[in-house]
Amino acid sequence: MDNRSILLVEDNPDDEELACRAFQENHVTNPVIVARDGQVAMDLLKVPGSELPAIVLLDLKLPKAGGLEVLKAIREDPRTKLVPVVILTSSRQDSDLITAYALGCNNYIRKPINFNEFVEVIGTLARYWLQFNEPQPAGGGG
Repeated sequence: MDNRSILLVEDNPDDEELACRAFQENHVTNPVIVARDGQVAMDLLKVPGSELPAIVLLDLKLPKAGGLEVLKAIREDPRTKLVPVVILTSSRQDSDLITAYALGCNNYIRKPINFNEFVEVIGTLARYWLQFNEPQPAGGGG
């Protein structure tokens, strides 16, 4: 894996803990930055000169600004528009799925209820986005 951070946008403390445990189980050593609401996530991504995360794992049901609003803001900002965004949600609404892809998410994954499946999903995501995927070159966002 690389040393770039993972931005986990998740308001549920239990899901946050599960995700962090799943990263540990999969030996993901990247720093995990947690934003517990959509506005905090957008603020973190707007800090001038800050290093962008390797990936954003974004829940949809968030306080202050929903996940779809955050996704839209990420894609509209030239600096962040190419950052990989994976929707990781419990939403079963097809309209959320359709809208998320229309707004430019890279993947849409429904959270597994079973912890072992969750660990497997996180491991697969981490291997793909942090190990195999070629990231955009520095300064390539705008």
